[in-house]
Amino acid sequence: MIPVPCPADRARHPNRPTPPEYPMTDLHPFIAGLPKAELHVHHVGSASPRIVAELAAHHPDSKVPTDPEALADYFTFTDFSHFIDVYLSVVDLIRTPEDVRLLTFEVARDMARQNIRYAELTVTPFSSTRRGIPEQGFMEAIEDARKAAEAELGVVLRWCFDIPGEAGLEAAEETTRLAVDLRPEGLVSFGLGGPEVGVGRPQFKPYFDRAIAEGLHSVPHAGETTGPQTVWDALTHLRAERIGHGTNSVQDPKLLAHLAEHRIPLEVCPTSNIATRAVADIEQHPVREMVQAGVLVTINSDDPPMFGTDLNNEYGVAARLLGLDERGLAALAKNAVEASYLDAAGKRTLATEIDTYTTNWLERTGR
Repeated sequence: MIPVPCPADRARHPNRPTPPEYPMTDLHPFIAGLPKAELHVHHVGSASPRIVAELAAHHPDSKVPTDPEALADYFTFTDFSHFIDVYLSVVDLIRTPEDVRLLTFEVARDMARQNIRYAELTVTPFSSTRRGIPEQGFMEAIEDARKAAEAELGVVLRWCFDIPGEAGLEAAEETTRLAVDLRPEGLVSFGLGGPEVGVGRPQFKPYFDRAIAEGLHSVPHAGETTGPQTVWDALTHLRAERIGHGTNSVQDPKLLAHLAEHRIPLEVCPTSNIATRAVADIEQHPVREMVQAGVLVTINSDDPPMFGTDLNNEYGVAARLLGLDERGLAALAKNAVEASYLDAAGKRTLATEIDTYTTNWLERTGR
């Protein structure tokens, strides 16, 4: 697990956005033990500094630092476009099926340390196969890691294959083909990531139609760095069942009402929005308005090591912003279970585990 940078870390890296911290309460131990699901977390973006530095050492032609300490400065973003550039430089370190397998299992190990029981990991196979990783080898690597993670760590992983929007329709065609023709057992959904500005959602409709016809769920990013129209486009053209981020949905009351009425979840990533400058300040984060409007909100970490956070920290941020106690945090955790594509039996099991943990905690602490 990658710890949130301490004050000394921030003194060494003064230009790095300061991640929001746990509220000044005793909720941290409760959050740490709370069984959780995560729905918006990226495969390569979850690589810890240790793993990134190790991969960089294996590939000395990369500009990525080999010193984990130097990565703190490297992971300081001036804007969303800069974040994408840095992200893709890390993607370039994943060059063999062995790299893929190592990364995937180590991400699951970090999740297990946070008591994440279930995660839908966003994977961008096009970024790896176009760099020369054999497509069948890629699929076998993520599946082998998935099965090992469940057997050895108790973490259930599922995949969302997403189109890197900045790579255009070629990437959309290839991602769709990989999802449909080589569909791995763990694949449950189909997404669209990367920059939103200049990358309209409607052009991807044929690819989402094909994925949906094959039984995959539609979960595109929208409304992160663009306005609410991008979310409307995702709903209308891509038949989105969940929205990645949806940060700017709050600018349109009709959109918020639609999301609430149709129980369309938002995958909210507070610290990510600050780190990429999508939101100027944590106190201005629109998650309060989302909840007040009755929208089904889930809390996620997006690219946690890159943003100096993890899912436990994001729950602490949400607790402060939303004024939650232990019961409120448990309800938030159950939102993610409800919004997930875990099977019905798995949802019941995880929801019961959350309830049991919370009841036992409250009894033990006399609350």
